[in-house]
Amino acid sequence: MRLSVLDQSVALAGHGEDAAIRDTLALAVDCERLGYSRFWVSEHHGLPTIIGSAPEILMAAIAARTSTIRIGSAGVMLPHYSALKVAEQFRVLEALAPGRIDLGVGRAPGGDMRTARALNPDAVHAADDFPDQVRDLQAWTTPPGVHGGITAHPTGAHAPEVWILGSSSYGAQLAAHFGLPYAFAYFFTDGQGAAAALDLYRRLYRPSERHPEPQATVCVWALAADSDADAAHHALSRERWRIDRERGVLGPLQSPDAIAARGFAGHEQPMLNNMRGKAFVGSAATVETKLARLAAELQMNELVVNTWAYDPAVRRLSYGLLAKVFGLEPRRAGESVGG
Repeated sequence: MRLSVLDQSVALAGHGEDAAIRDTLALAVDCERLGYSRFWVSEHHGLPTIIGSAPEILMAAIAARTSTIRIGSAGVMLPHYSALKVAEQFRVLEALAPGRIDLGVGRAPGGDMRTARALNPDAVHAADDFPDQVRDLQAWTTPPGVHGGITAHPTGAHAPEVWILGSSSYGAQLAAHFGLPYAFAYFFTDGQGAAAALDLYRRLYRPSERHPEPQATVCVWALAADSDADAAHHALSRERWRIDRERGVLGPLQSPDAIAARGFAGHEQPMLNNMRGKAFVGSAATVETKLARLAAELQMNELVVNTWAYDPAVRRLSYGLLAKVFGLEPRRAGESVGG
């Protein structure tokens, strides 16, 4: 089974947000060396936690530092933008890293609606045009890149691979209709609706020239450490964030030491226990067993792993442990990865 990465450039308490961007770049280089198939970055706006706001720029920087791993957006929030402009941006990226670019798109605002309107005054209605935007984007990113009498430049032999991202049946149906790969955001919902969405995608899939067969993956949140206890300790940072988010409190990721010292309130315990019961957290062997079981249940041959930890070294260790336990093979310079 292949493993890939979704990194969200998460802000850390006591550190500048710009450090999170630089850590994303360092992690991409590490994950290429470890043998991961893809490295995807997200788009969020107006949030004090997830500060990756411009995936296309971050992807260009990653492309300059890597040579084999596929690089992608997970995703570009298409209703904020013109489909032609996105097509041109990703054609430039494809020229920089031929055969390595994934263009994942979603219709969510990636933040609050006030910020969405600042990005696009028509944001409230733009999501309704998402299917038409996907159609146009698919046409402009497929060689020769001509659609409606307009050419998306630069043209070339390679083209970005378009993915539909989602956490509901809507994205699954849209991806199936256009014959595009589909990624389900398992970590958004703790898996709720994943099996149904994937089944719908596979049943309704209409083969396309580039993708005659359905291609799907799920993105899961996972954290591996040297022991179950170590992993549970470092997972406190995300657990605290998720509980705080439920009451509308957002901020940078906090230190697990500080969280452990403060503890959790009694009324927070049910949510905490529910999260822990579904979490992919533990030693490498523990996490490998859980992820392999999930892959088998959902008929996956690739999983995308998202990991938050207050200490960047803990994240790098987690990806290293998973690479080892899953038997990933480091790639040689110039050795490409298929889509």
